Amino acid sequence: MAGQAHILVVDDDKRLRDLIARYLGEQGFRVTVATDAAEARAKLKSIAFDLLVLDIMMPGESGLDLTRALRDDSSVPILLLTAMGEVQDRINGLETGADDYLGKPFEPKELVLRINAILKRARPRAAAPAPAAGTVRFGSFAFEIDRRRLYRSGEIVHLTEGEGDLLLLLARRAGQPVSRDELAMRAAATEGEDLAPENGDATVVEIGASRLIDVQMTRLRRKIEDDPRFPRYLQTVRGIGYVLRPD
Repeated sequence: MAGQAHILVVDDDKRLRDLIARYLGEQGFRVTVATDAAEARAKLKSIAFDLLVLDIMMPGESGLDLTRALRDDSSVPILLLTAMGEVQDRINGLETGADDYLGKPFEPKELVLRINAILKRARPRAAAPAPAAGTVRFGSFAFEIDRRRLYRSGEIVHLTEGEGDLLLLLARRAGQPVSRDELAMRAAATEGEDLAPENGDATVVEIGASRLIDVQMTRLRRKIEDDPRFPRYLQTVRGIGYVLRPD
């Protein structure tokens, strides 16, 4: 993946920015750097990057604001970097449309692993392959359960890992409501230490996971529903949870 990927690193901390750029370059990535959101915007106009590594806390336009703005017309994968590690901070990052979130300080190897995972999920395909076993169809969409890939009229739709996990759980039981408790429990197990508070309070973990489910559902509806306010396929079942209504 590395030799094919061009990454834009955006961070106002020159030392960290240069360290990331050098390390990613040593791993075979093509790297361009920007000191702030304004410079990043200028470079995005002329270069089609494969992924953005974006710091949240920057002077002027923050990383969250830039991510939110980019999601209006771009699906470029975004990995957010921040010194903030609370559950709400992670949720805020995902709500803006980021693909992943890495707290500082971090191991460079983990950064590369996360980048490769995002790139693998976002890798474009010229055409849809033969349907996999267990394909669930709804409207112009087809979700391949085995491959965890969503297509719209034969074109792949980029899903973050969390979105893919949620759609997979619903697709496996298409037409049957899945409780919020079960979805939240699965999310908490998947997020692991990222959601675990320092004091080990399970209630905090549960609340964080529940909020993440709401965030992922909102984002899925924006990608699938003609009118997310009145969903046709990803419906809320009052008092229970959510259900995927196939054709």
